[in-house]
Amino acid sequence: MSDFTIELNVAKKAAKSAAQIIRKYQKDSNFSIDYKGKNDLVTEADVKAEKEILSVIKKEFPDDHILAEESSVEQEIPEGRTWLIDPIDGTTNFAHGFPVYCVSIGLWENSEPKMGLVLEVSGDECFTAIKNKGAYLNGNPITVSKLDNPANALIGTGFPYNDLSLIDNYLEFFRMLMTSVQGLRRPGAASYDLCCVACGRFEGFYEYALNPWDVGAGALIVQEAGGKVTDWSGTGDWLFGKRIVAGNPAVHAFLLDEIANYFEVDEIKSKK
Repeated sequence: MSDFTIELNVAKKAAKSAAQIIRKYQKDSNFSIDYKGKNDLVTEADVKAEKEILSVIKKEFPDDHILAEESSVEQEIPEGRTWLIDPIDGTTNFAHGFPVYCVSIGLWENSEPKMGLVLEVSGDECFTAIKNKGAYLNGNPITVSKLDNPANALIGTGFPYNDLSLIDNYLEFFRMLMTSVQGLRRPGAASYDLCCVACGRFEGFYEYALNPWDVGAGALIVQEAGGKVTDWSGTGDWLFGKRIVAGNPAVHAFLLDEIANYFEVDEIKSKK
C-alpha cells in the first residue's frame, strides 16, 4: 500500500515544471486569452501548463484517472485513484499580472483525499499534505490559527463570476461579516485561500460555485493542518457540492452557523 510519498514527489516535479511555463508566459506577457464562458478565462499558459502536468503524472502512473480543468469533459471520481488538477487557479489574476495564481494537484483514492499540493507561483510557496502526515509550507510544518474569537478573525472568500444565483444572499452575508469580523479578503484563487487557512493567515474561508479541481488539494491541506472543511450544511459534500466552508474549529463553527441564517443550505435555490 502506498504512503503517497512517491506521488507527492511526482506532484512536486509536475508543479515545478508547470510553474516554469507559467512564469515564462508571465514574463513575456505574450499569450492568447479565450473565454470558456462569461468571465471564465483560459490562457495559452493554462493549456500548456496542464499538458506538462499530465505528461509528468501519466509517465509515472499511466493507469490513474485524471480530472483536470482544461481537458476533462465529465466531472466524476471513479473508484480507484484520481488526480485533480488545476494548472492555474487564479487565471484572471494571471491574465492581469496580479500576483496570486496557483498550480493545484490533488490525489484521491476511493473517494478520499490522500495527497495535496498547491504551489503559489509568484511567491514560490509550496503547500503540501499527505493524509495523516500533517501539512507543510516549503517543508516546514503548518497549523491553523488558534484564534477562537470571530470578532478578531480574518476571513477569506471568493466572488462568484459565472453563477450569480445566490448573489443577493451573498451580499447580505458579506455585509454582516464586515461588521462582525476583523477583516475580509478575496485573493482570487480558492486553492490559495484554503492554504491561507491551513497556515493561519486566515481563520476561515467560504465560497460557492467552485469545481473539484479548485478545492481537491487545498482542503486536505487544511484538514491536515488541524482545520475543518465541510459543505454549507456541515456535511462532507464539498468536493462536488459547489459550496465549501473551512476554518479553524471555532471560526468554522461560526461561519457554518451564520451561513444557515442567510442561505438555504440544503437546497440549490437561495432563501427568499
